[in-house]
Amino acid sequence: MRQVLTSFLALHWTIVFALLAIICIDGNRGVAGALGVLGVTIESARFVDLENVVVVAPLATALLVVAVLFFWAFVEALINNASNPGADSVARVAFISASGVLSLILVGGAAQGINGLFLVVAVQLAALLASYVAMLAERRALAASDEVEIHATAHSMARAAAHNSLLSLISGRPEPTRKGGR
Repeated sequence: MRQVLTSFLALHWTIVFALLAIICIDGNRGVAGALGVLGVTIESARFVDLENVVVVAPLATALLVVAVLFFWAFVEALINNASNPGADSVARVAFISASGVLSLILVGGAAQGINGLFLVVAVQLAALLASYVAMLAERRALAASDEVEIHATAHSMARAAAHNSLLSLISGRPEPTRKGGR
């Protein structure tokens, strides 16, 4: 069974972080444009130049790495089964990385005196957490449905074996013996 919600959320976060990285790299807007997309309006000029390569390059690289991790989680959701033991490891790393980048944006912005950044980052972190919980719920639901199907199959096979054994006892025919059996 396909993981529709997981693949959609992974693709969504891939696009979000890739667009933030592209906006951050853009020479006209830079970090201020990326923060504007998140919802922060930068009005004060008391902090250092946000278009400086020392600020832009690490932030754009970090955003791009997070986008690649979410794309990897998207591809893995399309290819792998939810019942695999390590099925959510890439998604977990992607969400941890995204939370780390957003936390670094919060710390760096607070150090520069950007107002209103805490609420915006808190909303984004809450959205990431809700997405991660939804992905885990879908994976567990799919794994549980696979487990129910396995139990139902095993139950019907056991019932058929008992039925065949009972029929052979009633008819008086001997049960077929297996190699190494009885």
